[in-house]
Amino acid sequence: MTTTPDPSELKQAEADCQALIEAYQTLLLSTVAADGQPEISYAPFVRDASGQFYIFVSELAGHTKNLQRQGRAAVLFIRDENETRNPFARERLVLSCQVLEVPSDDPRHEEMLSRMTQRFGDTVALLRSLPDFHLFVLIPDSGRYVVGFGKAYDLALPEGRLLPVTPPG
Repeated sequence: MTTTPDPSELKQAEADCQALIEAYQTLLLSTVAADGQPEISYAPFVRDASGQFYIFVSELAGHTKNLQRQGRAAVLFIRDENETRNPFARERLVLSCQVLEVPSDDPRHEEMLSRMTQRFGDTVALLRSLPDFHLFVLIPDSGRYVVGFGKAYDLALPEGRLLPVTPPG
């Protein structure tokens, strides 16, 4: 049985989902290594107006080679345990993303690194001087936002609307 979602509830869920992303300076990043082993790491990010995430990462990190080779990654934002009443029902957003390297001659390269400098300070200037750092854009193509038990939404992209997930049966 499908119920029509309450528009005010959906609007609030969309605002809460955006607030979850905005509460963090880093994202959790899941990639797959050449041998098929999953790897998880993190990276500081900036986000553009269309909802794409930009990360600036070193070749020394395993995830960089994974991103270059696979062109896919998953991203996780999850509410801190200290802010959660029940660890089984932590608020979270999981995004499946296409990944592209942004070449240095692309106008987004300078724009996003400037935004990173504004957000993270002088460390970015130092990292920019190192030859092993690469800028990637993570383009979400699907996602799921979970608020708690029985409250989950699929993310309709590129619009960014939330669609309630109904339990099977």
